[in-house]
Amino acid sequence: MSRIADDATLDLLFRQARTHSTWLDRPVEDTVLHQAWDLARMGPTSANCLPARIVFVRSAAAKAKLKPALAAGNVDKTMAAPVTAVIGYDLAFYDHLPRLFPHADARSWFVGNDALIESTAFRNGTLQGGYFLLACRAAGLDCGPMSGFDNAAVDQAFFAGTTVRSNFLCNLGYGDPSGLYPRGPRFDFDEVCRVE
Repeated sequence: MSRIADDATLDLLFRQARTHSTWLDRPVEDTVLHQAWDLARMGPTSANCLPARIVFVRSAAAKAKLKPALAAGNVDKTMAAPVTAVIGYDLAFYDHLPRLFPHADARSWFVGNDALIESTAFRNGTLQGGYFLLACRAAGLDCGPMSGFDNAAVDQAFFAGTTVRSNFLCNLGYGDPSGLYPRGPRFDFDEVCRVE
């Protein structure tokens, strides 16, 4: 029995999916955001640590908090997006390990080891951000992931007084295909991969 996804699914997630910068005037319902998270949370992380934290910026007030932190080239497309997900990672993720990874004392692996905490939170939070992007596509959304913002300003606006730090932003909605550029080239297997 083959376990590869069908062509329609591969097209939806990868081959035909594009990074969008222009958006249709169509709201993103909360049920779609919940559906995307319910898919994304199933992706693997080390010791099931699940450090990702997401703030969905949708209201005018929230957009006003985000706008000053954006690089100039990202302002218009982000303000026009129905939702912007601030993908963050929690540096106190290990406090949840007794619940999330109960078959070992995994919390003790991290207590007092700031370098391990930081690298684990960032790496696994980034993994979860990638899962979330694909989950959004699976839930019918288009995505516009990006850097190009002031992390410290975003952290102050959305995560002040917490142990969460921002990683990247992802505009979400229903993309306007008329605003797409031609797809950029990709490396072939032999250019960047090897089997040893």
